Parts: sequence; structure tokens; C-alpha cells
Amino acid sequence: MKARQLKTRWTDGIDKEHVLEEYPRPLLQRESYVNLNGFWDYAVTGPGEKRKAYDGRILVPFSPEAPLSGAGRQLKPLETLWYRRMLPVEVKPAAGKRWILHFGAVDQYAVVSVNGRVLKRHLGGYLPFSVDVTDSLRKTGNELTVQVRDYSDAFYYSRGKQKLKRGGMFYTAQSGIWQTVWMELVPDTYIEEIKVTPLYDESAFSVTVKLKKTDDQRGAGLGRETADCEAGNRGGSKVMVTLSSEEMQPIQMEGEADAQIRIPVPDMHSWSPEDPFLYDLEILAGADWVRSYAAMRKIHVEKDSEGIPRMYLNNRPYFQRGVLDQGYWPDGLYTPPCDEAMIYDIQTMKELGFNMLRKHIKIEPQRWYYHCDRLGMLVWQDMVNGGRSYQSWYVTYLATAMEYFHLRMHDSMLTLLGRKDERGRRQFVAELRETIRILYNHPSIVTWVLFNEGWGQFHGETVTQIAREADQSRLVDQASGWFDQGGGDVRSIHDYFFPLHIKAERRVTALTEFGGYSLCVRGHHMYRKVYGYRIYRRKSDLTRGYREWMEQEVIPNIARGLSATVYTQLSDVEEETNGILTYDREVLKLKADTVRKLNEKMRF
Repeated sequence: MKARQLKTRWTDGIDKEHVLEEYPRPLLQRESYVNLNGFWDYAVTGPGEKRKAYDGRILVPFSPEAPLSGAGRQLKPLETLWYRRMLPVEVKPAAGKRWILHFGAVDQYAVVSVNGRVLKRHLGGYLPFSVDVTDSLRKTGNELTVQVRDYSDAFYYSRGKQKLKRGGMFYTAQSGIWQTVWMELVPDTYIEEIKVTPLYDESAFSVTVKLKKTDDQRGAGLGRETADCEAGNRGGSKVMVTLSSEEMQPIQMEGEADAQIRIPVPDMHSWSPEDPFLYDLEILAGADWVRSYAAMRKIHVEKDSEGIPRMYLNNRPYFQRGVLDQGYWPDGLYTPPCDEAMIYDIQTMKELGFNMLRKHIKIEPQRWYYHCDRLGMLVWQDMVNGGRSYQSWYVTYLATAMEYFHLRMHDSMLTLLGRKDERGRRQFVAELRETIRILYNHPSIVTWVLFNEGWGQFHGETVTQIAREADQSRLVDQASGWFDQGGGDVRSIHDYFFPLHIKAERRVTALTEFGGYSLCVRGHHMYRKVYGYRIYRRKSDLTRGYREWMEQEVIPNIARGLSATVYTQLSDVEEETNGILTYDREVLKLKADTVRKLNEKMRF
């Protein structure tokens, strides 16, 4: 059956000359900003085929498979997707300055060229990357081209829920540029990265600033390292950090690049979903100046007064009521149609009484995390799964049965888990480290989820230690669902079919997937075939089923040790009609008052 093409409420209002123009990286923001979203030339060529011309125009940053792109093409594993556009006239050589080109994400393998010169090759469809294009720029007529290859689920690269033959819990594969492309002008020595860690129990922030130093051969003496940033010299290793808020006078601390700068915070104001208070940060290094923000937030596991391990937020037990969030859109696939759409999802779940979203094996544009930071929504961030084809009989059916009998399955059967390729395992670890590095400063993120239901899982204990080395300030969910190896901070349970019996252990216990109740709303679903774990025909029946499960299975288990829940799921996605919202975000399928009242009961 041909799919019904759904729109969101934002689809028809998109200005195609001004697409997703908001600053894409609020944690490190400069005044110089050139947005490259909009219409680009594109072409698709087959294996060994040379590109002779371009096929038409594509609306970046929507993938060619997404209706909003206007391309209507599915990129196959052996094909090449070509992009081209001319850079704006203001992008040209400038003495003592560098032009940095940024890609939010390109799926999967990208080759970036400026004026015919290859400048960057990048593998990994979910992570941002940058390239200094300065030395390839002309005074006028600068051409940017990008070549893309995408194997989707036909290889061991990271892919998330994408599948070339979509269906059920796997969705339409997308490819190419799917997050904002942009540029900024920076000094020869510029602030490349900042790392901010809240030292909650010390009422202080630790800030580390990393500088990027380049040698500009076009101007004598430019790019040399000097000593004092206050003197305004380029290339200095001194940095000045200013912390401020609406409640306090600015505090300035000077230090060295690559060294921790400790900033005390008088009358500390904590961040929480109920009170998402943010501090402003400004950083000066030589001729460079950036804005950022930070929050005072602590997450850890501790035994409560009954001796049960609980998640503590800001040194108090805090029950996390979550929703599984796939991050798919009917008009943009991986790419939200606009900033308002991202805000709508977060705010709607918050209004229903949820305080956490589990971002499911996808990494969002950084503005999504920014909105969670400022609106007050906790985030469990999944790593993006990869590996070769998974053996369903092993990772789904047998694993579910073993979970029911509380039998632990080891993750050493790498072939059955799709992880026999050593290069694929190394790539996963590299992307895990990069994911943590890129998202580290977002206070909303409180847990890293390493593996989901055995999909591409391997050596769980070793990977857990790697994650802990990268970030000691957050919790680790080693294996969400099954193939639990006993490590990490969370005993992570998926339960769609069986009565729930929680028994406290040394780790905190979380029900990280449950529900999946399905209701197909006429006019708001894509396919005749629907997928869900229990099918309902009316909103009242769906709400009753949800209420009964919460009252009979979930809420009674809180006293026995349950500390967090994740309901499946935020919205419908293609055949999977088990969302709280329909895929087009037009219909709330559960009665709002019932959901809010039940969430209010879920606390310690």
C-alpha cells in the first residue's frame, strides 16, 4: 500500500529561503554566523558513474528521502549523492581571520571540497564536524561541493532505526545532509571548545578552554603565540571567563588554556526540571569572544532511608518519569521541520507531567538539547547502534524469554549480535567518546545509554569503563533491555508483555521501555498496516489500558525499588502507531488529565 503523506502543522509555513536559521550551537556562540541552509544543486550517480550534470535542487538540511527536501529520492548503498552551492559573497579571504565550515550531521560518509580541492573526509552520520576552508577561498566565486555515500543498514556503520526495507519498529532510511550547514569567521587563534563541569557540592564550576592555533601564511607575524589575552594580542594562551546571571553580579576568573579554571558560585541556584535555571558564560581569549551557558546540577545513585538505591538529583531522591523519543518527523524524517517543532514535543511532554525523555539511538541537533536545558527536561541519551544484521531469534525472542526467567545473556557472541567486525567495534567506541565530548556541557543529559536490546552490543563491561573515563559526572545504563552484564548504574528493564516484579539490587532499577499501546487515528496515520504491542480502537479504551497498567504494575513497584520509567513512545512513527501523539503531532491520543494525575503519583 502506498503511504499517506502526512504533514505537521509547521510544514506549509516553512519559508524555503529561510530554513532553520537559528544559531545551531548555543553552547559556543559567536557574533559571526553565516547560515548555508536553503536550496543546493544535487545529483545521484550509480556505481562507477561520473556526474555529468545536476538533477535539480534540494532543500538543505532535509535528506533526499524527506518530503521537505523536494528531491523524492532514496539513496542506495552503492550510489553517490552530490551537493553543490556557491558560498555567499561575504565568505572570502580576510587578513588575520579564518573561515570555519560546520556540518551538523551528514549521513554517513562525506567528502567536502571547496573550489575543487578536497578538504575533509568524514565518516559517521550522527556527529557534527568542521573544516577550515580559508586557504582554499578565492576573492569571489567560491564553490562548495559535498559527496555522500550511505550504506544505511547494509553495513556495520552506525544507523539507528534506519532500514532500507522499513517496517514495524524500523523506519525509512535517510541520507545526506540532515542538520544545519553553517560558517563562522574566527581569529587565527580561536576558542575551539569549552568544557564545563558543575562541582555541585563545592558550589563552583570547573571550566576548561581549548584554543585552536593556526599559522596564517598570508600575513607576516599573524598566528604567533603571545602571552596576554587582555592586551588583545592574537594567539594568547590566557583566557578570561565571566559567569553571570539575573541573580548575581558577574564574576571574572583568568586562567590558562587547557587548564581547569575554578569559578565559585555564591548563593548557588540549582537546575531541575521544575526550575531550569541557567547561568550565562562569556569567554575571552585574545581576539576571540564567545557566549555559552551552564547549570548547577548533580546526578548520582545513593541508597534512600529504606536502603534502596535511588537516583538523586541535586542530592535528593528524584523519580524520573520518561518517554521514549525516536525523533522522527513525517515531513523531515530525522530533521525537525523547524525550531518550534522541537519545542512542541518537549513542552507537550512536560505539560503532561513527564520530566525525562530517552532520546532513542539518535543524536539530535544541538538546539534540541538547548531547549531541554532551558525548558527543564532530563535526557537519557542513547548511543547510536551499528553492526551487521541482527539475528532476531537471538536478540529479540530468546532474549525476551531469558529476561522473563531472569537469566543473564552474555554479549560475547559477536556474530549473533552483529559485531564480528573489529573496525566496526573501534568505530563505535570512537563515536561514543565523540558523542560524550560534543554533548558534555548540556545539563539536561543525566544518563548515557550504551546499548539497546543487544543491537550491535559487544564487551559491555569494557565499553562501560570507556564511557566512565570520558564522563564521571553522569550515570551509565550499560544495556537497556536485555544482555545486561551487571555493570553500569542501572538495572534497565524492558517489559511489554509480563507482570512487573521489581526487586531492589545494588544498582538503581529502571523500567526503560514499556507500554507500546497502539491506536490508529483515522486521517493521521501513514499505512494500513499498523504495529504495536496492544491494539486499541478508541481513545477512551487506550487511556483505560494505560491507566490500568500504571496503577496495577508501575506505581506499586516504586516502593519496591523502581526509580525511573520510560513509556513507549512520544509519537507514532510510520507503521508504529503507539505514540502519545500521532505522527503529525495533531492528535493527543491519551486523555491529558489521566496522564497528568498518574504522573503526579509517580514520586518518592
